[in-house]
Amino acid sequence: MAAGRRAPRTGLLELRGPGGQWLRVLLTLGEDVLGVSPADGPGPAAGPGEAPAAQLNGGEPGSAVPEALANIRRTVRVVKQDVGGLGISIKGGRENKMPILISKIFKGLAADQTEALYVGDAILSVNGTDLSEATHDEAVQALKKTGKEVVLEVKYMKEISPYFKNSSAGATVSWDPSPATLQKRSSPLLPPRELREGRTVPLKMCYVSRKCLPADPEHRYLEVCSADGRVALFLRAKDEATAQSWLSAIQANAGALLPRVKEELRAQLAGAGTVAGRDVKHVGWLTEQLPSAGTRNLLAVLTEKELLLYGSLPQSRDALGKPAHSYPLIATRLVHSGPAKGSALYEAELSFALRTGTRLGVQTHLFSLESPRDLALWTRLLVDGTHGAAELVQEVSAACTWRGQDCTLSIHIDKGFTISTTEPGLSKTILLQQPFEKLQMSSDDGTKMLYLDFGGPEGEIQLDLHSCPKTIVFIIHSFLSAKVTRLGLLA
Repeated sequence: MAAGRRAPRTGLLELRGPGGQWLRVLLTLGEDVLGVSPADGPGPAAGPGEAPAAQLNGGEPGSAVPEALANIRRTVRVVKQDVGGLGISIKGGRENKMPILISKIFKGLAADQTEALYVGDAILSVNGTDLSEATHDEAVQALKKTGKEVVLEVKYMKEISPYFKNSSAGATVSWDPSPATLQKRSSPLLPPRELREGRTVPLKMCYVSRKCLPADPEHRYLEVCSADGRVALFLRAKDEATAQSWLSAIQANAGALLPRVKEELRAQLAGAGTVAGRDVKHVGWLTEQLPSAGTRNLLAVLTEKELLLYGSLPQSRDALGKPAHSYPLIATRLVHSGPAKGSALYEAELSFALRTGTRLGVQTHLFSLESPRDLALWTRLLVDGTHGAAELVQEVSAACTWRGQDCTLSIHIDKGFTISTTEPGLSKTILLQQPFEKLQMSSDDGTKMLYLDFGGPEGEIQLDLHSCPKTIVFIIHSFLSAKVTRLGLLA
């Protein structure tokens, strides 16, 4: 073995294969690849006679739903016990574009004793209260408020249940999914031939997560996806500690490759047109929470001036120069960092929110991460990045109209605000010049007007920027924040 190289780590886990079956596999973790190969014998979490795919989300062995009950509305009366309540767990909700689904029935408790409820049942109403459009939090509250006797209207949704039990992170389902939709949204699975022959996942910028959907009660799931999205592994460990151990080990090996990734991206940036010459500060995966309540994984490249987002690791200079989204740091604010409070969807997430001022208005994006360490790192890098971008840019200018005259508004981080006009063939004429220290108030109408008050005899200055003023407003904030940071007033 070469000096300095660690011995590969190996272990037995289960891999979700075609049809939702769990297959026992041997994982081999090297310094730059994760190998998966078939292993003989039952999986670590499947005992003799068990049907692993039927037990995701806490389903009990032999709890198959009679065919006659599929997609039929049923009314089930449940009498709560003194201890244990209804004895069910639920998932889904309007924010996830999913019905309220029973994800686990606890053996021996009230729901189990009815022998009439099943994992995969959609709860349509509780004691007459309609839950078909309820959020997850609303459903939880409705179930908590019930008395001793609870009347549930349910329907076992045959099309949804298998997918709901076997889907991966970021997937969503609706009330009436078509088979084609289900197939398209499910996790990529290794074909049978590759399961037999084995496969490797390059660790360079691979995506690894334990925030899988559904979030199993025993927390044993682990998802690994190659940087190009071509190979995805949905794994199950024997227990939570093993899943976390593998997550940490894979992240550590992938993290050791990060300096190499940065150097490759810097070399590509050196000739990538508009982003030429910008240093790469950080690279990592972010999970964006979409307005439609779904999620998507994005590879974020933070440069000196921009946050660039890609669907996968760009493999060429051309791909690097064409990000899916690009946000200038000088016009971007970090407005939230930490667990999102007061939100049923994000209350358990480690997330941060960004707002960017554009000519079309303010764009808001919410991203979540795997660990508090990742959150703290991105928070610091984005705040420092905004200040660094302000120091690099130094000055911005925008065409405007003031007092009926076409002018140019220039904002310099040190010289402040200048309104000037230039007549054809003549030199520039300065109409107004004020330092940042004189600025008492700034505001805008969200459409085209920017209002500045320097406390002078001219009163409030009203500038028509001819487009949404939010970009300039955010840049003013960035300049001010950078100047305050210079004074050591911010940590």
